[in-house]
Amino acid sequence: MSTLSLAVRDSSTMLRRNLLHARRYPSLTLNLLLTPIMLLLLFVYIFGDTLGAGLGGGRSEYIAYLVPGLLLMTIGSTVIGTAVSVSTDLTEGIIARFRTMAIHRGSVLVGHVIGSVLQSVASVVLVGAVGVAIGFRSTDATVLDWLGAFGLLVLFALALTWIAVGMGLISPSAEAAGNNAMPLILLPLLSSAFVPVDKMPGWFQPIAEYQPFTPAIETLRGLLLGTPIGHNGWLAVAWCAGLAILGYFWATARFNNDPE
Repeated sequence: MSTLSLAVRDSSTMLRRNLLHARRYPSLTLNLLLTPIMLLLLFVYIFGDTLGAGLGGGRSEYIAYLVPGLLLMTIGSTVIGTAVSVSTDLTEGIIARFRTMAIHRGSVLVGHVIGSVLQSVASVVLVGAVGVAIGFRSTDATVLDWLGAFGLLVLFALALTWIAVGMGLISPSAEAAGNNAMPLILLPLLSSAFVPVDKMPGWFQPIAEYQPFTPAIETLRGLLLGTPIGHNGWLAVAWCAGLAILGYFWATARFNNDPE
């Protein structure tokens, strides 16, 4: 069997393993998924009229503004479970056992990454369905816009997943992994997900602008709602590529560093 065939076979096996774990223990994924859904309902029904007025409209305009940001926040929330899962495998000795087996070395991480991306996409679909149920509409988006939005969501999920895998590998426990990965759900709160950057205090605007979530949110918003994307498109892709490469080399280097 060629190296490529071995890698594909073993990665598929690890993917099935991780998907089975997610199906048998859904509580972690559901708990993380509740955060963006609760924020969506909270900001729409409690603050929607007031914040929508600040955008020059009402609740329906604010729903349109809010949903793209919550979709990307959903990805950040979901991949926290990946960090916890990787740390659990590490601390329970399963990864050490995999290292001694005749399997493709990278398949362990690839299985976690692909499984996490699939879970992130499923979570985004669920949150998106909630958004549609409460009034979100994307009537101006073309087929190409939808394909671009889907591609951005997958690329963003891939980038954050590799970062989460690295966080899981450096964590001494599952609890520590969850804490280490918390910036992935806190950063959207400091982005343009809830209010425009130009409506924020002047000293806070650089914090919101110069981070990965804001350009990705503005790009997704532009694709779904037809608003100007400007330079945010290439910034979002650059952030995704940079984080994915950084996370990949960080995670693989940490994984290949066998304990003595």
